[in-house]
Amino acid sequence: MKYFLLFLSVLTLFFSCKAPEARKPISISSGSFINESINRNKELIAREEAQIQKIIKEDSLNSYISSDGGFWYYYEKKDTISSITPKFGDIVNFNYDVKNLNGTTIYNEKELDTVNYSIDQEDIFFGLREGLKLMKEGEIITFLFPSYQAYGYYGDDHKIGTNIPLISRVTLNKITKQSTKEN
Repeated sequence: MKYFLLFLSVLTLFFSCKAPEARKPISISSGSFINESINRNKELIAREEAQIQKIIKEDSLNSYISSDGGFWYYYEKKDTISSITPKFGDIVNFNYDVKNLNGTTIYNEKELDTVNYSIDQEDIFFGLREGLKLMKEGEIITFLFPSYQAYGYYGDDHKIGTNIPLISRVTLNKITKQSTKEN
């Protein structure tokens, strides 16, 4: 009887110690939300780019350049002599304003004041950060940013709402080199 109880307890112990089984999900997601979100964003980008292209087409006075980053710009004042542009860590001193695509001022230069910005080391909206890297000291450039290059879905929590494409006129006053490599 002792052996039987010992055998039974070993057998119970043996069969009760098995690996836990993974639980099956209660609901299965088909990914339709993500696909719908992708489609909404594609439509939004297409609408914004169509608005920007319309502005470019109607503006016969300026010659627009399409950037690799997905925004457009033209020079109001261009430096054709210097080749120095800001690099990572350089300090740039600049002024800028922000308008919507209708040309209505959201922030003027006085509101935003003169800005000292360390390239790629401080917060500033993506399009402006990339645009500053294209500029030389003394240049004035007007940028047209789709919302994903500006403040995107969240806006700026003040005057710029959700998904607002922007126009920004930027004057680069000074570049203070901080990088160790020469341009």
